[in-house]
Amino acid sequence: MSGGVDSSVAAALLRDAGHEVTGITMRLLPQRGSQAESKAIEDARRVAAHLGIPHHVADVAAPFQEHVLGYFVSEYSLGRTPNPCIRCNQRIKFGVLFDEARRLGGQFLATGHYARIACHEGRYAISRARFREKDQSYVLAGLSQEQLRHAMFPLGEKTKDQTRAIARSMGLDIAETPESQDICFIEDGDYRRFLAEQGLFGLPGPIVSATGETLGAHTGLTNYTIGQRKGLGIAAPRPYYVLRLDTERNALVVGHHEETFAKTLAARDVVWTGIPPQTAPFECSIQIRYRHKAAPCTVDPAPDHFSATFHEPQRAVTPGQWAVLYRRDLVLAAGIIDMAE
Repeated sequence: MSGGVDSSVAAALLRDAGHEVTGITMRLLPQRGSQAESKAIEDARRVAAHLGIPHHVADVAAPFQEHVLGYFVSEYSLGRTPNPCIRCNQRIKFGVLFDEARRLGGQFLATGHYARIACHEGRYAISRARFREKDQSYVLAGLSQEQLRHAMFPLGEKTKDQTRAIARSMGLDIAETPESQDICFIEDGDYRRFLAEQGLFGLPGPIVSATGETLGAHTGLTNYTIGQRKGLGIAAPRPYYVLRLDTERNALVVGHHEETFAKTLAARDVVWTGIPPQTAPFECSIQIRYRHKAAPCTVDPAPDHFSATFHEPQRAVTPGQWAVLYRRDLVLAAGIIDMAE
């Protein structure tokens, strides 16, 4: 329970369905925490009391530092753009937190995500939410079979408006809580400031074209993302976009709009969910970032990695992000993008 409307209503729905529910809130930051985290914990505690269910605070600061914050900083240092939410779901929520839930006697871990659990050919899988505009299946695509076996998503059939209406009907004063921010551990959303505070100061270096021509100077690779146009400071007849972060040369590689499209990608650390590990090529759709519309592709698989060829080139394919394979609403597999061309 985060103290927000989604997890609060998820708890209420499970309670009303006859389940024995215990609310657990994660403390992600060191004991002193932050004002926002302290408020979230107090909000969750108050909601649990209103619902008449027990509430616990689980201190996961140390593993969160190791598996999420450390990973986040490390990936940026290597010129990649990570998705910390997927990592947190894998290692913290459905890892460390579920271990705590089991210690308290729990058999399932439920969250306020908008997604559904499906059973397909004897396997557990994530399926998109009933209403696509709130679908969060992408950030859950890295969960294992064992994690999915013990997962519940009570809001998978709801719209956000329905969730808020349920909260109002139950007299929950968090019914109008704003949407949560993208990166929960960066309150102001300034990830560059956060990286600097963690000791990752990007050094200035050259901005070069794909053919090696020096076009300008960058202020540090951590200040740029694949596909970025603004802030490059290059005077030219046609705008330039970031194509690649070359950490070996500390160079920012740029090109024109048509150069931002890739025909293929390679992904590693693959988690197979809706189907078992494959060896033969197959057709499906692929989503390459959270807000991306899944695009048709052909996948050439191996047990722990795959390559995908887009039927139509896709823009700003970014190493470090996840490539999630879908067949209609069902997640087939997911892996971390290693390279694109």
